[in-house]
Parts: sequence; C-alpha cells; structure tokens
Amino acid sequence: MRPMQEPQYTHGTVAKTAIVLVNLGTPDVPTASAVRRYLKQFLSDPRVVEIPRAAWWFILNGIILPLRSRKSAAKYASIWTREGSPLKLHTEKQAMLLRGYLGERGHDVQVAYAMRYGNPSLPDVLEKLKAEGCDRILILPAYPQYSGTTTASIFDAVFGHYAAVRNIPELRLVKHYHDHEAYIQALRKLVLAYWETHGRPDQLVMSFHGVPKRTLMLGDPYHCECHKTARLLAAELKLNQDQYVVTFQSRFGKAEWLQPYTAPTLVKLAKAGTGRVDVLCPGFTSDCLETLEEIAMEAKQDFLTAGGKEFHYIPCLNETPAWIAALAEIAEQHLVGWPTLLTPMMREDAKTEAEASRERARLLGAKK
Repeated sequence: MRPMQEPQYTHGTVAKTAIVLVNLGTPDVPTASAVRRYLKQFLSDPRVVEIPRAAWWFILNGIILPLRSRKSAAKYASIWTREGSPLKLHTEKQAMLLRGYLGERGHDVQVAYAMRYGNPSLPDVLEKLKAEGCDRILILPAYPQYSGTTTASIFDAVFGHYAAVRNIPELRLVKHYHDHEAYIQALRKLVLAYWETHGRPDQLVMSFHGVPKRTLMLGDPYHCECHKTARLLAAELKLNQDQYVVTFQSRFGKAEWLQPYTAPTLVKLAKAGTGRVDVLCPGFTSDCLETLEEIAMEAKQDFLTAGGKEFHYIPCLNETPAWIAALAEIAEQHLVGWPTLLTPMMREDAKTEAEASRERARLLGAKK
C-alpha cells in the first residue's frame, strides 16, 4: 500500500501524547439495519472467524446476517438507555475520567476512546489525534486478557491504518493486564462492595467471553489468562476451590468452544441445590449486551427456571474509582520515558526550543 501524501512538515511543533482506550464496539442504534452493519464488520474480521474467506462470505451474508440481525436488534433494544449504548457510554466516561485522573497526577496527555467495530472507529480516532499534533500514542485495549480474536485484532487495525500513513507517530501497545495487581484489586473492591450490600452467595460464577477451543490448541493464551485472573481474584476474596467456578459464555456456531459453558453450568448448579449464585464477568470492563442481556436476563432465567432461588449479577468495573485508578497505573507504566510529566518551567523551555527549531529551519529554507 502506497503511503498517502502528508501535509508539509511543520517545524518547531511541540509533540503531544495520547492514550486511546479501545473497546469492542456496538451498533449505532438498536435497529436491524444498524445491527446488520455492525455484525457484518465484526464477523468479517478474519481474527474473529478463522475459516476460509470464500465459504464464510456465503455463510455470513446468506444465512447469519439475514437471520440474526433482527433478533440481535431486539436484544440490544432491551439494554439500550436513553443516552445510547451502555458499552459506548461506559467507555466514553472511562476515557474522560482517566484523562482527569492522569491530569491530577501531573500528566499532560490526551485520552480518547475508540471502537474496533462501529463508531467512533479506530482509524477515525487515530487520524483525528494525528491532526491535533499527537506524535506519541499509547493503545490501551479494554480487554484485560489477551486473545488473538480481540487484542490482536486491535493491533491489526492500528497497523493497517498506519500502512497508508507516511509520517507515523511513535506507538506503544498494551498487550494484557490480566494479572496486574491494580486490576485484581479493582475487581476485589467491586465484589466486596456488592457483597457488603447484598450478602454473599453460595457460589461465585466468573464468566468470561468464550472463544473456539481450536484457538487454545493453536497457542492462544486467552484460556490460561482467564484462569489466572480468576485464581488471583479468588485468593483476594479468600475463596476456596469449591466456592467459585470459571465458565465461558457467548458461544457462537456449532464448533466446540472453551468449557464449561456458563448457561449449562448455572442450570447444573440450580439442579444440585445451589440456592444463590452471583455472576461476575471479569473480562468485561464495561457492561454491554453480553453482560446485561445474556447474563443478567437470559442466564438468570435459566438458573431460576432450573430451580435456583436467588440470582445476582455483579456489574462490571465501569467507572468505579478503583478501576479508573487501575487504568491510570497501567497507562503510567507504559508511558515511562515519554515527556508527559512536565513542570510549568519545563513546558516553557519546550516551547522556547520549538521556536528556536522553527527559526533554524527557516534559515535553511523551510516554509513552515
């Protein structure tokens, strides 16, 4: 791909630093046509569906999109708020709060948010930051656990965008933080705060988004990272192995996915006489369709119908103060070496040097 023409280089500019918090995505509105557009983009990603493209094109466009778009739209409508998509709203608020938190700690850094699928699109956000003079960009996925189906897809999109850019900014990418102390502590505080208000369950179910088992066999570390997150959190909550279970949800298609599956596990627990279960989704940092509809509605009904007495869904980290602090700590570790912590005097010195650089360039014949 040939790089596009850039505006003429401007000398003496003070480079800026930006963080881009990237989440999965959401339809713009909960209608069949909007959901169809979103699903087509999502399910056309070869990182998400690893089967031959030609065969998948016919399956996707001839079967899945015509059959699933309207059904999925109804599900999205059931969790939609007056302000819009819960996932988009939470991610936007997280970015705003993260910028404020880092600013209070002295960092001169912009924070934007983007979606891998849907809007605001990652390429559009990266282009906007470039236009604003951001020459150092940290990509921070909203996924604590790495997977080729999620985090790697974000990286693909970043590299794909910059393949057509001539003057590329300095890039850093956060791969994962599934075992980061601040993330685990944010989860611990979230669960304990919920239990302090609502009491404790007979069983805690930690439900992660599923992926095909084939990905594990091909070397994807996602399964292992989910279990490590669960083990570390259980230790912080002082739970023994009989008091919690790790499950995987959102299975799609007929292939085997990571097991045990969430819904059948809840039915099994109910039939075994488990009175109350609490379900936590540690891999989702913002509430979304998979948590608010699939777990808090569908899974709840499965459990109660099977004989369970009490079902509690523990909301995601969302904008909890501990999570914003954790995001900041994770970001700070990856900002090391970049000049984001500047005193007023250091900022003035940078401006003075920029002006001197511009003047030197003009003496050499530069127009800008």
